[in-house]
Amino acid sequence: MIKAIILDIDGTLTNSQKEITVETKEALLKAQKLGIRLAIASARSENGLRRFGRWLDFDHNNGIFICYNGGLIINSQTNEVYYEKAMPTELAKEILEHLKQFDCIPMVNKDEYMYLNDAFKGMIHTPNGDMDIIQYETRSNEFLICEKADLADFVDFEVPKILVAASSDYMAENAEKMGAPFKERARTGMTAPFYYEFNAKGVEKDVAIEKAFEEMGISSDEMMAFGDAQNDMAMLKYVKYGIAMGNAIDELKEVAYDVTDDNDHDGIAKALYKYIPELKDVTL
Repeated sequence: MIKAIILDIDGTLTNSQKEITVETKEALLKAQKLGIRLAIASARSENGLRRFGRWLDFDHNNGIFICYNGGLIINSQTNEVYYEKAMPTELAKEILEHLKQFDCIPMVNKDEYMYLNDAFKGMIHTPNGDMDIIQYETRSNEFLICEKADLADFVDFEVPKILVAASSDYMAENAEKMGAPFKERARTGMTAPFYYEFNAKGVEKDVAIEKAFEEMGISSDEMMAFGDAQNDMAMLKYVKYGIAMGNAIDELKEVAYDVTDDNDHDGIAKALYKYIPELKDVTL
């Protein structure tokens, strides 16, 4: 019996228009009505998850936010912090100093602010065209912008995540060099063709999922998870019902329990009705 559902956001929970489809939202609300716990597991900050929680009525269902790829776990309804792990200040400073040699846009958030070098230099080229990545990140995550000429010098706090953006072609050529010096001391990796991220060592979605649900007595055999990208790999391997979206990378599809339709065609809803048929009898 499935007792918990864990959801990645971009490319999974949301479609190409960055929205949750009506069918998917309805299926997830029905699941909560059956008593199934929902969690959103994302590279995003708590700020960036709040609006999705509102759409899925997390505040009335003890929904769980797994932020920063597992670096922070919060109960959306009570704001109780279940777990938190950030990078040491000195390591964050070293990474930010190293990034100065690259044509990239490093970003660090704390509380309601996103700290960056220049708010007017956010244009990058992506597979979907040119975009202002600073505008996208700050608006979609509900951050205020604060410019700091030297982020490495500015940071004097533990950092949950360093987000690095660059044009896709440039990132493909330089991502390995960005992360190479820190592979043994931090969690590093690409989360999109134009994103590279640094988290504290040991931060993974599967570890966070275990921590989030162990006190509730929910085991991995009673969990279903949905994802589409490399940073969802550990999560889909950990749960019994690891479902790859139809638009997922091939490596994820290979390890998944099943592959559903893509994020533009209600992939989550279709899998939920397949594996939890009693949802069809639930009314909202």
